[in-house]
Amino acid sequence: MKDSRPGPGLVKEIQARVEKKMRENEIAVLQYWKERIDRVAAMKPEGIASLQLEIKKISSMMDARIGILKKDKS
Repeated sequence: MKDSRPGPGLVKEIQARVEKKMRENEIAVLQYWKERIDRVAAMKPEGIASLQLEIKKISSMMDARIGILKKDKS
């Protein structure tokens, strides 16, 4: 009877593809949030309140995304 399990070469290739895709996704996520933070850093706020509001918006967006990811995982 023939063994139907994938060979070690195929497993390594699939693993490499998954790791590459995960790195690409992580880079995209970090670039997105860096751009958001850079926009806040470039602001010329009239006071601390507007800066706090922008930070709260970013935090809220991150919370929403985390919630979506956790819900998808279930």
